[in-house]
Amino acid sequence: MLTIGRNISKLKPLISLSSSSSLLLLKTQSSNSQSSFTTTIKQFPQQLFFSTTTTTTTEASLNRDGNFNESTPNNSICPGCGIHIQNTNPQQPGYFTKPIHTSPYQLNFKKDRHLLVPVSTHTIKNGSFLLNPVVGDNDNDDVVAQVGNVLERPVVCSRCHSLRNYGKVKDLNLENLMPDFDFEYTVGKKLASVSRTRSVVLMVVDAVDFDGSFPVKAAKIISDTIEDNEDAWKKGKSGNVPRVVLVVTKIDLLPVSLSPTTLEHWVRQRAREGGANKITKVHMVSAVRDWGLKNLLDDVADLAGPRGHVWAIGAQNAGKSTLLNALGKHASKGRSGKAVSCLTEAPVPGTTLGIVRLEKVLPGQAKLFDTPGLLHPHQITTRLTMEEQKLVRISKEVKPRTYRIEVGHTIHIAGLMRLDVEKSSVNSMYITVWASPFLPLHMGKTEKATRMLEDHFGRQLQPPIGSKRVKELGKWVRQEFRITGNSWDSSSVDIAASGLGWFSIGLKGEAVVGVWTYEGVDVILRNALLPIRSKIFEETGFTISEIVSKADQALNKLRRHSEKKKKNAKETVQRELSSPAVDVSITGNDTPGNGFAAGWGTLTELGRAEHER
Repeated sequence: MLTIGRNISKLKPLISLSSSSSLLLLKTQSSNSQSSFTTTIKQFPQQLFFSTTTTTTTEASLNRDGNFNESTPNNSICPGCGIHIQNTNPQQPGYFTKPIHTSPYQLNFKKDRHLLVPVSTHTIKNGSFLLNPVVGDNDNDDVVAQVGNVLERPVVCSRCHSLRNYGKVKDLNLENLMPDFDFEYTVGKKLASVSRTRSVVLMVVDAVDFDGSFPVKAAKIISDTIEDNEDAWKKGKSGNVPRVVLVVTKIDLLPVSLSPTTLEHWVRQRAREGGANKITKVHMVSAVRDWGLKNLLDDVADLAGPRGHVWAIGAQNAGKSTLLNALGKHASKGRSGKAVSCLTEAPVPGTTLGIVRLEKVLPGQAKLFDTPGLLHPHQITTRLTMEEQKLVRISKEVKPRTYRIEVGHTIHIAGLMRLDVEKSSVNSMYITVWASPFLPLHMGKTEKATRMLEDHFGRQLQPPIGSKRVKELGKWVRQEFRITGNSWDSSSVDIAASGLGWFSIGLKGEAVVGVWTYEGVDVILRNALLPIRSKIFEETGFTISEIVSKADQALNKLRRHSEKKKKNAKETVQRELSSPAVDVSITGNDTPGNGFAAGWGTLTELGRAEHER
């Protein structure tokens, strides 16, 4: 039974429903009269009160298995990151706040109306009421469905809530409590099992950080599994041979002038060198621009079959969750039923914590699994703060910044990487920097490079932000590379730093360069991804990063506005002084405005008489 007392604003804590009964009795007393009325509502839709029921756990389960097993209820894990949720200990991973089931809509009862409509708490506090929903009314049914959809929102953990709404982790200390994701134990064994269903591996790689985000260890495990199971299958034994689909994401960040055929050839070559010997398909996609998603979804569905398992793997921040959400939305357009695609997306490494099973994305009984991002400590971003990562991250189409440089000169990319031209068979060469536009550059003599480290790292060359951060990032070490080029018109080789960017070098001859960065960061020599260079060359000294350039533009705009305002004021005063004097006398209306005008006219007359005298 639900009773509504005199104070209608206290309706919320008095609401109670019995799931075993479809009969709801409401007894209401009006505050304006002593009369009361009782109303019976039959078959009242419970979705107006409750969202999806959530099972809470009393203890945090610190594992990464998520809901891979179908015996694990979907509502026992966070649909955003895959961690087991609990509402008992805020100091443990997976904590969430139990939602208030009556929010955001309450019941609205009116004596003179019999239509079910969603209303706000404010309306209820003003004394509005609703009686008996009209069964069979099309408008009413639409309203009920609309309210049900609003209230059935997924319950996510507090960590995902903070990432979705504020773009940061709520409690950094909880990150240390999570065990490392063991790919070989969690996913590798499932792929190696010959008795399991058909397996497809989506190997997701970042287009602008290909070598840094390429999962070398996982690729070796998968390649070994393919060879072993393929041999067993050839001998007539049952063998689950995984199909590998290499997905290159974020291609919208590459210049549009890059040929898709050239990019695919380059990708396949780099993948083979990284250990992926058996690649079934290669797809270049952009989840943001919706490029290539339909072809990818069709190919994956064909490879998986009606009962297959599809595993999405990749490095942290490679874009797996964003890609799977985009595939889920795309799948929901093509078939009936709403695809479950509510994975948490955030520019924070390690957003996904456990295996998340996505339903209705693939046809039939095929299942799609999102897995936690693989930690690559050789990426420089793993040792940067959130503010520093924002400067390093490439978020729009990358642009070239080109230098014509001679032996004995150095180029710095912020305070993170440096290239010295030590020896060369030619007088000069072209070096193009491909990195975030928010990173400042500097070109100068190598003999002054040590002074640059002491005087400008953490200041004019950021990141690192602050001189103290320079020591925290580690030891500054050098690697030597011998390069050969055969053209002045295009770049021949790249020297890339994982998680940062790369130098493209164009020359017709040979050279020896030294590359400096922090110890532990991978530096790779490879064939040039983008052979083009800028038509306008950078000059010696500091270049202004885009973030500083925008700040300067805003400051200059403000300065110009201030100068224009002063100039207009000066011209107004001069115009007033040069205009003919007017004798103003006050008659009848002695207001402050008229008094000021009269005074100004008198002063003007006195000034002119004095001048003539």
